[in-house]
Amino acid sequence: QVQLVESGGGLVQAGGSLSLSCAASGIGFRLDAMGWYRQAPGKQRELVARLPSGGSTNYADSVRGRFTISRDNGKNTVYLQMNSLKPEDTAVYYCNAEAWGVRKFNYWGQGTQVTVSS
Repeated sequence: QVQLVESGGGLVQAGGSLSLSCAASGIGFRLDAMGWYRQAPGKQRELVARLPSGGSTNYADSVRGRFTISRDNGKNTVYLQMNSLKPEDTAVYYCNAEAWGVRKFNYWGQGTQVTVSS
């Protein structure tokens, strides 16, 4: 059974920092990119940061320079360090993992709330 277990998140004041982590298990295919997406109320889910297993990192323009994504391949875990948080960063953050079998598979975590107060 595939599981993406997220931890971290919570409530922080503007300018503060939070960190998220996501551990993937049960993926029987070759794990490729891992990343983070977010969805604010009334908005579509959007990419925050994505880190392929053998490529360059993608960041949303709105978080570049403030957020850092990293991963521990041995633990199938991806991290997101969020600094200088702004109220507009408030959203549910979802972990994502892409894996390759006969086709690409997309897996999602349950989501974790990040709330930044002004």
